Amino acid sequence: MQRVCAMTSNISSPAFLDTSRPDTPDLVVPQGVVPFYLDNRPVRGRLVRPGVLTDTLLTRHDNPDCVLRLAGEALALVAALASALKFQGSFSLQAKGDGPLGLLLADCTDAGALRFHARSDDEAVAELLKANPNPTAADLLGKGYIAFSVDQGPDTDIHQGIVEISGQSLSEMAAHYFATSEQHACWVKLFCDKTEAGWRAGALVMEKIAMGGGIESDATPEEGDDAWETAITLATTLTAREVLDDRLGSADLLYRLFHAEGLITGQPRALAFGCRCSRARLSSLLETFPLDDLDHMAKDGTITMNCQFCNHDFHFQRSEISGKTA
Repeated sequence: MQRVCAMTSNISSPAFLDTSRPDTPDLVVPQGVVPFYLDNRPVRGRLVRPGVLTDTLLTRHDNPDCVLRLAGEALALVAALASALKFQGSFSLQAKGDGPLGLLLADCTDAGALRFHARSDDEAVAELLKANPNPTAADLLGKGYIAFSVDQGPDTDIHQGIVEISGQSLSEMAAHYFATSEQHACWVKLFCDKTEAGWRAGALVMEKIAMGGGIESDATPEEGDDAWETAITLATTLTAREVLDDRLGSADLLYRLFHAEGLITGQPRALAFGCRCSRARLSSLLETFPLDDLDHMAKDGTITMNCQFCNHDFHFQRSEISGKTA
C-alpha cells in the first residue's frame, strides 16, 4: 500500500518560524528495500525497488531523459547503501565531471528519505544525443570524480571516500569505488527507465563478507569463493524488465534468483520522498547575506529561492529579512 497526501505551508507564520514542508508529495513505498543473505554462504545484499516513488522524484525536474535515467539509478544505489546504516544519518553520492552532466547528487537517510539534484547543460546534452542516442554515464559525466559520503549529523565529521570516475555505467563506477576505496568485493547492478506506468528504478547490490562476519558459516574459504561467484552468476540473470515491473514482488524476484542457494530475506524497509527544505531553514540562510546582496536579490520587493532537490519556489518579502549588517 502506498500513502499519498499533500502538506500545505502555514503562510501566516513568520518565515523564521515556518518549519512546515512545502506542497510536495508525502509518498511512502513500504517495501522499497528488501535485505537478504544466503545461508551458510558469505553473501548478503539488498534489492531496491522504489516503484512509483521514482516517477514522483524524477518528474519534479526538467532534465533530459538520459539525465533522469542516470539520476534514477543513483537514487536506487544510495537507497541500497543507506539501508545498511546502523545509526541516524544519511548516505550520499556526488558525481562531478566535465561532461554535459556537470553534477549529480543523490542522498538517502537511514529512514529511507530520498532526494536528488542534477545540473546539466541541456544544449551540450542535445549535441551528445545527436551523436549518440544512448549515452552512457561516462559520456554524460566525462572526466571527474565520484564521492560517497556518510553523514551522522552536525556533531560528527562526515566520512567521505572519493575516486576518479572509472567505467562506462554507474554500476561500474560504484563497483570501482568499493574495490579501490573500501577494498572489499561488491557487486552492483542498477536499473532505471521510463515504462508505461512512468519512471521506475531498481538496484541489486551484493557484498561478500568475511567468514564469521556476522553470518555463521562452516564453509571453507574456497567454498566461500565459489558461493560468491555462483551468486554473481545468478544475479546477472536479473533483467530490467523484471525489476521495473510493478506486478512482480521483490520476494518473488529474489526467490527466482537464489531459491537454490539458501535464500533468507530480512525485514523490508520503506522508502519515501525525502526533501528536507523549509521556509525557516532558507530564511535563516538569507539572514546571513549582507543587506546589499539582499536588495539585489529582491525583485519587486520579493526574494525567490528555489530548492534544487524538490524544485519548489519559496517567496520572501524583502521586509521579512533583516540580513547581516557590516
